[in-house]
Amino acid sequence: MEATAPDRRFAEEYRIAREIPRDGLTAWRAAVAAEVPLAPGAVVLDVGAGTGAFSAAFADWFGVRVLAVEPAAAMRALIPRTADIEVLDGRAEALPVPDGCADAAWLGSVVHHIDDLPAAAREIRRALKPGAPVLIRNSFPGRCTRDLRVRFFPGTARIVDGYPTVEQTCAAFGAAGFTRVALHAVPQESAPSLSGFADRIRRDTDAKLRALTDEEFACGMRRLRRAAEQEPDRPAVSWMDLLVLA
Repeated sequence: MEATAPDRRFAEEYRIAREIPRDGLTAWRAAVAAEVPLAPGAVVLDVGAGTGAFSAAFADWFGVRVLAVEPAAAMRALIPRTADIEVLDGRAEALPVPDGCADAAWLGSVVHHIDDLPAAAREIRRALKPGAPVLIRNSFPGRCTRDLRVRFFPGTARIVDGYPTVEQTCAAFGAAGFTRVALHAVPQESAPSLSGFADRIRRDTDAKLRALTDEEFACGMRRLRRAAEQEPDRPAVSWMDLLVLA
Protein backbone atom coordinates (compact mmCIF):
# COMPACT_ATOMS: atom_id res chain seq x y z
CA MET A 1 0.00 0.00 0.00
CA GLU A 2 1.43 3.38 -1.05
CA ALA A 3 1.96 6.03 1.62
CA THR A 4 -0.35 9.03 1.67
CA ALA A 5 0.97 12.60 1.49
CA PRO A 6 0.31 13.22 5.24
CA ASP A 7 2.13 9.97 6.07
CA ARG A 8 5.09 11.03 3.95
CA ARG A 9 5.22 14.42 5.68
CA PHE A 10 5.09 12.69 9.07
CA ALA A 11 7.95 10.38 8.12
CA GLU A 12 10.09 13.30 6.95
CA GLU A 13 9.41 15.21 10.17
CA TYR A 14 10.13 12.06 12.18
CA ARG A 15 13.51 11.71 10.51
CA ILE A 16 14.38 15.34 11.29
CA ALA A 17 13.27 15.14 14.90
CA ARG A 18 14.09 11.60 15.99
CA GLU A 19 17.08 10.28 14.08
CA ILE A 20 20.33 10.61 16.02
CA PRO A 21 23.19 11.91 13.83
CA ARG A 22 25.70 9.16 13.10
CA ASP A 23 28.50 10.90 14.98
CA GLY A 24 26.23 10.98 18.03
CA LEU A 25 26.01 7.18 18.07
CA THR A 26 29.67 6.39 18.79
CA ALA A 27 28.88 4.84 22.17
CA TRP A 28 26.20 2.65 20.61
CA ARG A 29 28.66 1.25 18.10
CA ALA A 30 31.02 0.34 20.93
CA ALA A 31 28.22 -1.12 23.07
CA VAL A 32 26.98 -3.35 20.26
CA ALA A 33 30.49 -4.46 19.31
CA ALA A 34 31.13 -5.46 22.92
CA GLU A 35 28.07 -7.73 22.95
CA VAL A 36 28.11 -9.45 19.55
CA PRO A 37 30.97 -10.15 17.11
CA LEU A 38 29.44 -8.79 13.92
CA ALA A 39 31.55 -9.03 10.78
CA PRO A 40 31.06 -8.86 7.01
CA GLY A 41 28.84 -11.74 5.93
CA ALA A 42 26.67 -11.62 9.05
CA VAL A 43 22.96 -10.76 8.82
CA VAL A 44 21.24 -8.35 11.22
CA LEU A 45 17.45 -8.28 11.47
CA ASP A 46 16.31 -4.69 12.19
CA VAL A 47 12.79 -5.06 13.59
CA GLY A 48 10.77 -1.87 13.35
CA ALA A 49 13.47 -0.14 11.34
CA GLY A 50 11.67 3.21 11.07
CA THR A 51 13.49 5.45 8.61
CA GLY A 52 16.56 3.23 8.64
CA ALA A 53 19.12 5.17 10.68
CA PHE A 54 20.34 2.09 12.51
CA SER A 55 20.01 -0.15 9.44
CA ALA A 56 22.47 2.15 7.67
CA ALA A 57 24.67 2.40 10.77
CA PHE A 58 24.97 -1.37 11.17
CA ALA A 59 25.79 -1.82 7.48
CA ASP A 60 28.45 0.91 7.62
CA TRP A 61 29.90 0.03 11.01
CA PHE A 62 30.23 -3.72 10.60
CA GLY A 63 29.85 -4.45 6.88
CA VAL A 64 26.86 -6.70 7.60
CA ARG A 65 23.74 -7.34 5.56
CA VAL A 66 20.63 -5.84 7.14
CA LEU A 67 17.04 -7.03 6.79
CA ALA A 68 15.09 -3.86 7.63
CA VAL A 69 11.51 -4.75 8.58
CA GLU A 70 9.07 -1.83 8.92
CA PRO A 71 5.24 -1.81 8.71
CA ALA A 72 4.76 1.86 7.73
CA ALA A 73 5.10 2.50 3.99
CA ALA A 74 6.16 6.13 4.46
CA MET A 75 8.92 5.09 6.84
CA ARG A 76 10.08 2.29 4.56
CA ALA A 77 10.37 4.74 1.67
CA LEU A 78 13.06 6.65 3.59
CA ILE A 79 15.22 3.64 4.45
CA PRO A 80 18.39 3.76 2.35
CA ARG A 81 18.39 1.24 -0.49
CA THR A 82 21.89 -0.20 -0.78
CA ALA A 83 23.41 -3.53 -1.65
CA ASP A 84 23.64 -4.27 2.09
CA ILE A 85 20.13 -3.26 3.14
CA GLU A 86 16.99 -5.17 2.13
CA VAL A 87 13.80 -3.30 3.01
CA LEU A 88 10.80 -5.47 3.93
CA ASP A 89 7.15 -4.79 4.75
CA GLY A 90 6.31 -6.58 7.96
CA ARG A 91 5.63 -6.53 11.69
CA ALA A 92 7.51 -7.96 14.65
CA GLU A 93 4.76 -10.55 15.16
CA ALA A 94 4.91 -11.70 11.52
CA LEU A 95 8.43 -11.30 10.12
CA PRO A 96 8.75 -11.81 6.34
CA VAL A 97 12.05 -13.67 6.64
CA PRO A 98 13.14 -17.35 6.55
CA ASP A 99 13.80 -19.46 9.62
CA GLY A 100 17.28 -19.13 11.11
CA CYS A 101 18.40 -16.42 8.72
CA ALA A 102 19.89 -13.82 11.07
CA ASP A 103 22.95 -13.58 13.32
CA ALA A 104 21.41 -10.88 15.53
CA ALA A 105 18.17 -8.95 15.94
CA TRP A 106 17.99 -5.23 16.67
CA LEU A 107 14.91 -3.56 18.16
CA GLY A 108 15.48 0.19 18.39
CA SER A 109 12.83 2.09 20.38
CA VAL A 110 10.19 -0.37 19.26
CA VAL A 111 9.31 -2.70 22.17
CA HIS A 112 6.58 -0.37 23.45
CA HIS A 113 4.98 -0.24 19.98
CA ILE A 114 4.60 -4.02 19.66
CA ASP A 115 1.04 -5.19 20.29
CA ASP A 116 1.91 -8.80 21.20
CA LEU A 117 5.40 -8.98 22.66
CA PRO A 118 5.39 -12.76 23.35
CA ALA A 119 4.37 -13.41 19.72
CA ALA A 120 7.11 -11.08 18.52
CA ALA A 121 9.65 -12.88 20.70
CA ARG A 122 8.63 -16.22 19.18
CA GLU A 123 8.96 -14.81 15.66
CA ILE A 124 12.37 -13.36 16.40
CA ARG A 125 13.47 -16.70 17.88
CA ARG A 126 12.34 -18.39 14.66
CA ALA A 127 14.24 -15.91 12.49
CA LEU A 128 17.51 -16.10 14.43
CA LYS A 129 20.21 -18.71 14.24
CA PRO A 130 20.58 -20.81 17.42
CA GLY A 131 22.21 -18.78 20.17
CA ALA A 132 22.00 -15.49 18.26
CA PRO A 133 21.31 -12.41 20.42
CA VAL A 134 18.52 -9.86 20.56
CA LEU A 135 19.71 -6.28 21.13
CA ILE A 136 16.96 -4.02 22.49
CA ARG A 137 17.49 -0.26 22.62
CA ASN A 138 14.65 1.27 24.62
CA SER A 139 13.49 3.41 27.50
CA PHE A 140 12.23 1.35 30.42
CA PRO A 141 10.07 2.34 33.40
CA GLY A 142 12.15 3.45 36.37
CA ARG A 143 15.29 3.83 34.26
CA CYS A 144 14.66 6.96 32.18
CA THR A 145 15.82 9.85 34.38
CA ARG A 146 18.74 10.62 32.02
CA ASP A 147 16.49 10.83 28.97
CA LEU A 148 16.59 14.47 27.78
CA ARG A 149 12.86 14.52 27.22
CA VAL A 150 12.23 13.38 30.78
CA ARG A 151 14.66 16.01 32.07
CA PHE A 152 12.96 18.91 30.31
CA PHE A 153 9.44 17.47 29.98
CA PRO A 154 9.00 15.56 33.27
CA GLY A 155 5.48 14.47 32.33
CA THR A 156 6.96 12.13 29.74
CA ALA A 157 8.09 9.84 32.59
CA ARG A 158 4.49 8.81 33.13
CA ILE A 159 4.32 7.75 29.47
CA VAL A 160 7.44 5.58 29.90
CA ASP A 161 5.80 4.10 33.01
CA GLY A 162 3.31 2.49 30.62
CA TYR A 163 6.04 0.76 28.59
CA PRO A 164 7.03 -2.86 29.21
CA THR A 165 9.49 -3.06 32.08
CA VAL A 166 12.84 -4.79 31.82
CA GLU A 167 11.34 -7.69 33.76
CA GLN A 168 8.25 -7.92 31.54
CA THR A 169 10.40 -7.80 28.42
CA CYS A 170 12.69 -10.51 29.74
CA ALA A 171 9.67 -12.65 30.65
CA ALA A 172 8.16 -12.33 27.17
CA PHE A 173 11.43 -13.29 25.53
CA GLY A 174 12.15 -15.88 28.19
CA ALA A 175 9.01 -17.78 27.15
CA ALA A 176 10.54 -17.97 23.65
CA GLY A 177 13.80 -19.40 24.97
CA PHE A 178 15.90 -16.27 25.54
CA THR A 179 17.74 -15.35 28.72
CA ARG A 180 19.02 -11.99 29.88
CA VAL A 181 22.70 -11.43 29.14
CA ALA A 182 23.30 -7.74 29.86
CA LEU A 183 21.68 -4.40 30.58
CA HIS A 184 23.60 -1.17 29.99
CA ALA A 185 22.74 2.53 29.88
CA VAL A 186 24.30 4.01 26.75
CA PRO A 187 24.75 7.73 25.92
CA GLN A 188 23.87 9.31 22.59
CA GLU A 189 24.33 12.88 21.36
CA SER A 190 21.10 14.09 19.76
CA ALA A 191 22.57 17.46 18.79
CA PRO A 192 25.79 19.44 19.36
CA SER A 193 23.88 21.85 21.61
CA LEU A 194 20.67 22.06 23.62
CA SER A 195 19.56 24.82 21.27
CA GLY A 196 20.01 22.53 18.29
CA PHE A 197 18.06 19.81 20.09
CA ALA A 198 15.22 22.25 20.77
CA ASP A 199 15.15 23.31 17.11
CA ARG A 200 14.71 19.70 16.01
CA ILE A 201 11.75 18.91 18.24
CA ARG A 202 8.56 18.05 16.35
CA ARG A 203 5.86 17.32 18.90
CA ASP A 204 3.62 15.41 16.51
CA THR A 205 6.34 12.85 15.74
CA ASP A 206 6.97 11.93 19.38
CA ALA A 207 4.39 9.85 21.26
CA LYS A 208 5.81 10.98 24.61
CA LEU A 209 5.45 14.66 23.76
CA ARG A 210 2.05 14.23 22.10
CA ALA A 211 0.70 12.76 25.33
CA LEU A 212 1.57 15.90 27.32
CA THR A 213 -0.90 18.67 27.91
CA ASP A 214 -0.29 21.85 25.93
CA GLU A 215 0.84 23.57 29.11
CA GLU A 216 3.27 20.76 29.99
CA PHE A 217 4.76 20.93 26.52
CA ALA A 218 5.04 24.74 26.57
CA CYS A 219 6.68 24.66 30.01
CA GLY A 220 9.12 22.04 28.83
CA MET A 221 10.12 24.08 25.79
CA ARG A 222 10.66 27.15 27.99
CA ARG A 223 12.77 25.05 30.36
CA LEU A 224 14.82 23.68 27.46
CA ARG A 225 15.35 27.09 25.83
CA ARG A 226 16.41 28.57 29.18
CA ALA A 227 18.96 25.78 29.72
CA ALA A 228 20.24 26.31 26.17
CA GLU A 229 20.87 29.99 26.92
CA GLN A 230 22.61 29.19 30.21
CA GLU A 231 24.78 26.43 28.72
CA PRO A 232 25.20 27.29 25.01
CA ASP A 233 28.08 24.86 24.49
CA ARG A 234 26.55 21.87 26.26
CA PRO A 235 25.84 18.97 23.86
CA ALA A 236 22.39 17.38 23.97
CA VAL A 237 23.35 14.01 25.46
CA SER A 238 20.64 11.56 26.38
CA TRP A 239 20.80 7.98 27.67
CA MET A 240 18.87 4.86 26.73
CA ASP A 241 19.17 1.22 27.76
CA LEU A 242 20.65 -1.65 25.79
CA LEU A 243 19.07 -4.92 26.90
CA VAL A 244 20.77 -8.02 25.50
CA LEU A 245 19.12 -11.46 25.43
CA ALA A 246 20.31 -14.70 23.88
